[in-house]
Amino acid sequence: MIRKIIQIDKEKCNGCGACARACHEGAIGMENGKAVLLRDDYCDGLGDCLPTCPTGAISFVEREAAPYDEAAVARRMQQGHGGCPGQKTHRMNSAMPVGQQDRASCLGQWPVQIKLVPVNAPFFNGAHLLIAADCTAFAYARMHQEFMHGRVTLIGCPKLDGIDYSEKLAAILRENDIASITVVRMEVPCCGGLSNAVQKALMNSGRAVECRVVTISIDGRILPQ
Repeated sequence: MIRKIIQIDKEKCNGCGACARACHEGAIGMENGKAVLLRDDYCDGLGDCLPTCPTGAISFVEREAAPYDEAAVARRMQQGHGGCPGQKTHRMNSAMPVGQQDRASCLGQWPVQIKLVPVNAPFFNGAHLLIAADCTAFAYARMHQEFMHGRVTLIGCPKLDGIDYSEKLAAILRENDIASITVVRMEVPCCGGLSNAVQKALMNSGRAVECRVVTISIDGRILPQ
C-alpha cells in the first residue's frame, strides 16, 4: 500500500539517538552509529520522532510500505525490544475503598497518553471513554471521582504534542466497542483541538457513539454548556 512513512537521511544523521528514544513503537534503531528504520510495519506514520532530530535528518515520504502492524509492535515490546516501556498495557483495580473516596486514584488502566495507548488494548472493549486535556486534572479538584471513575482515561494536549489525534482516535473507535465518550477540556482556545479531534474521529470512524463535552475554567469550575 502507498502510505506516509518516515525517511532517514544518513548523511544528515549525527547518531545522537534522540529519534530512537522518541519512537514509541520501536521502529527506529541505531546501526553503525546511524539511525535506521528497522521495519516499515513498525512505523505508525505519526512522526513523534521528527521534532526530536537536531539535524533535520528525518522527513515524511509517501511510498509503497507495509501497513502499520500494531500487534507486531505490541509483541516486540512485550519481548523487551525497543519502544517505550510506558506503552505496555496494564489494568488496575480502580474501586474506591470505603472512607477513602476522596483520596483513592480512580485510574483503571495504563497507559493514559493518547500517543502511547495501543489501538487494540483489551481495556477498550465496551469502555466508557474519557478523553481529557492534560491540564484538567490539575484545574479540577474532583477529576478522579467525577470523571475518571468507571471510565478508560486518555489524556493529551494538541498544542504541546503538535499532532492531530483524530486518526488514532478513529482507529480506536473502529476496532473497539466504545460505549460512550466524555471529553473534558479547558476553556482555553487551544483545547478546542481536542474536542475537534474527537468529532473528526467519530465522523471518520463511521461509529455512532454518545459524546458529551465538559469545559473546565482556569479557576477550576465546570462551565455551563
